[in-house]
Amino acid sequence: MNKRGQALVEYVLIIALISVITISIVSYFGGYLKDAITKSSCSLVDKVYVEGKKPGEAQCVTKEEYENMQKE
Repeated sequence: MNKRGQALVEYVLIIALISVITISIVSYFGGYLKDAITKSSCSLVDKVYVEGKKPGEAQCVTKEEYENMQKE
């Protein structure tokens, strides 16, 4: 009888499924995405990109700090 309500529920379910999948993908690849953004921003602020031990732990350091890290 009321097919408009059924269509609305189907659209809501599809949007919910897409949202769950998107959140899962971002959670899984979040560290890699963060590292990619950090790497890009390091070059913009004239700093050196240093990889972390795990994905998402990378950082930008000054050239002096990088040289000190290399000496240790």
